[in-house]
Amino acid sequence: MDSCIYSRILDLLHREVKPALGCTEPVAVALCVARAVDECGGASPIKELRVSVCAGILKNAMGVGIPGTGQTGLPIAIALAAVCGNWHYGLEVLKDVNPAAVQKAKGLIKAAKVKVSSAESEKILYARAECELEDGTLACCIVEDEHDRISFVSRNSEVLLDERTEEVLEQEEEEGKFLTLEMIYEFARTASLSDLGLIREQIRLNSALSEEGMKGDYGLRVGKTIASNSAKEVFGRTLSTECMSKTAAASDARMAGCQLPAMSNSGSGNQGITVSIPVLAASQFLNAGEEEMIRAVTLSNLVAIHIKSYLGRLSALCGCVVASTGSSCGIVMLRGGGVKEMSYAIKNMIGSITGMICDGAKEGCALKVASGVSCALQSAMLAVNGICAQPTDGIIDEDIEKTIQNMGNIGAFGMKSTNSLILDIMLCK
Repeated sequence: MDSCIYSRILDLLHREVKPALGCTEPVAVALCVARAVDECGGASPIKELRVSVCAGILKNAMGVGIPGTGQTGLPIAIALAAVCGNWHYGLEVLKDVNPAAVQKAKGLIKAAKVKVSSAESEKILYARAECELEDGTLACCIVEDEHDRISFVSRNSEVLLDERTEEVLEQEEEEGKFLTLEMIYEFARTASLSDLGLIREQIRLNSALSEEGMKGDYGLRVGKTIASNSAKEVFGRTLSTECMSKTAAASDARMAGCQLPAMSNSGSGNQGITVSIPVLAASQFLNAGEEEMIRAVTLSNLVAIHIKSYLGRLSALCGCVVASTGSSCGIVMLRGGGVKEMSYAIKNMIGSITGMICDGAKEGCALKVASGVSCALQSAMLAVNGICAQPTDGIIDEDIEKTIQNMGNIGAFGMKSTNSLILDIMLCK
């Protein structure tokens, strides 16, 4: 592979695969708040925390657990960020949470010092936080385009940072479009293992989440139930069961507020879980070697990043559709398939679960993760047997890249009104 392309892919992988503690939408807001609070200096008590967010963040932050609190939603994430958040930690901004900090954060909410509103920005991802102290000190921070991209910081009348962009589309999303399935396969097959330490860490972090989900009673206990003895007469110990249960268990734990970080993909912890754990479980079930596993997980990550580049950070299309498509290709790789079989798997996935909606981050996301993983196994097995959804089927095209673009266009543009309707339903319950 050309060294410039190799470096570009490796850089992209490091930009899009990052550790995150908690759901990345409230975490992005917490990061924004923590920076604003830090700039205020803390010489005086907080008078008010004013936060405005885009519709996508609002939708994904309403029902998801905030680590270490036993609560859901933006107000506790905002208050906690003000009390113990450290913006230098990036998407792990809340990792210093403790019981005393939680009680203090609840005090801010009770005193009506946390105000949340909808932002008018047309950006897919946008949050603005203002921290006003009792002595009149006022600091502002904006996060936009990416969950950890701080683009604006000010203190009183002084602008400390201004890297705001007017473009609605993200540079990194555009960059992800340079990839092709052939490039991804070549990189995953030939990359130096010393360059893939990030993938080893992803496997370690997300495996720990899966194990925690199996041990505890998190959320809907989707993974634990699938794996339990009582479910044997339904599922049995199969490759599908192993992949579904272990992946769903990690999502169960994360969505319920587990204090373990996930290694995310494209700004989503659930996507990071879904690109890695099914491939890991399949590797273990099939007795694949460690190198095979690492290369297959690398491929899975890159396929998801590539597809996501056409979809956008947040959309009405569930991210597990994208991530499980990546894991389907990773499983194909474990079974000895090449680019042709992977393109078959992608077409089978797109022909199957495209249209699964995202109705916000919540404990029930584990149900969708399990469904996506089940479909990934089905699509992979069909693909390695030479079976593929045909160009005469709906949005499937003969060309795999065009097929990916078709799905991206549906999620990014065709489902905009769906997204608005979903949010309206959620807000009116």
